[in-house]
Amino acid sequence: MAIAKFSLVAFDCPDPHALALFYGAITGWPIEREDAEWVRLKSDGGATIAFQLAPDHVPPVWPSAEHPQQAHIDFDIDDLERGEREVLALGATKAAVQPGEDEGFTVFIDPAGHPFCLVLRN
Repeated sequence: MAIAKFSLVAFDCPDPHALALFYGAITGWPIEREDAEWVRLKSDGGATIAFQLAPDHVPPVWPSAEHPQQAHIDFDIDDLERGEREVLALGATKAAVQPGEDEGFTVFIDPAGHPFCLVLRN
């Protein structure tokens, strides 16, 4: 028996609205709730993503033991090349270290410094 139902993951960031627009463009999810310190996307089913104001946010360094990522999101995709072009156009950067390109996933860094992956759907 479950204790609770997973509802969302929240990212600390210096600009919640901007980061919500970034991830909203990737997922196609609109903003559901927004105030000065919190923005939540409306998912198309199940858990969602939220963004919390953290003015002193220090982004993780990937990969790094000094400033580890602590968490990241994977997005399944049918075409990695197209996905890469599109997330780069949104403001992502491709991570310098790519441990899984031969395994069907690519690591990117969002505009606030959080790593995320595009994963080739099998």
